[in-house]
Amino acid sequence: MTAVQIQNALVLCTILGFATMEWASRRYKNTVNATGNDTKLEILMFLSVLAVTQPLAIFVTSKLGAAWFPQYKGALADLPWWGMVGILLLVDDMTQYWWHRLSHTSFLWPLHRAHHSAEYMSIRITFRNNFFYYLMMPGLWFAGALLFLGFGGLVYAGYIVVKLLVILGAHCAWRWDEPLYRIRALHPVMWVLERTISTPATHWAHHAITNADGVGHYKGNFGNLLFLWDIIFGSAHITRRYPEQVGLIDDQLFGQERWYHQMLFPLLQSQREHTALKFGGRIYQDPQEKAPPV
Repeated sequence: MTAVQIQNALVLCTILGFATMEWASRRYKNTVNATGNDTKLEILMFLSVLAVTQPLAIFVTSKLGAAWFPQYKGALADLPWWGMVGILLLVDDMTQYWWHRLSHTSFLWPLHRAHHSAEYMSIRITFRNNFFYYLMMPGLWFAGALLFLGFGGLVYAGYIVVKLLVILGAHCAWRWDEPLYRIRALHPVMWVLERTISTPATHWAHHAITNADGVGHYKGNFGNLLFLWDIIFGSAHITRRYPEQVGLIDDQLFGQERWYHQMLFPLLQSQREHTALKFGGRIYQDPQEKAPPV
């Protein structure tokens, strides 16, 4: 098997594994109340990332590299595996942290709000975003450039699998970290783990509908693979608890935005009151909060 085939097989096993645990734990049945609008957005965004955005980034960077810098093709192929992993963490994961953090500003929030409009947590929302959120994501283009420079094989495949494992686990309806917190002997291990990678407890807090309960922290906990970036850059909030509700207050008050507005803004714009998905739109501000969730 090639590295890509191994990667794809492991990714499929990871998705099926978490899906099985969501179902077996009954968390999916009891907590995921998705509408047809949700399903269309999630399926189309998953397919667009898989079939359009990621292949486009790899294709364009490869062509530009070959045209402008042909002498550098494969220049980093002989780096040791740990060197490649270190560069990937900086160029891919850290840049994704900052892209995610910037997407919670008023300017970029319309491209990311779709990810927070789900009123449930599940692996199905992992790639739920605006199409242009991924098209403009620096990490995807940097990854394409690294592939041109020789990052490939089992090192890159392994990195992708581990990253997806953590990200799916952080969104999963099955809260895998919850029983581990109850085991006293594991407390030191969990202390290190929750400060290293994203976990359900820390990432669910990021999806909370409010910060008022002391658990929610939608203005932080931005890490994707590494939660360590939140620790380093001062955006971490760790409680080992889970918010009672996730989603957006404005959707509860004014109705869910249509999937095509969420996916294709600014090409398609909403006419809803209090919406971020139109030019000049305003986000509803919860009177219990000091600022809107952006």
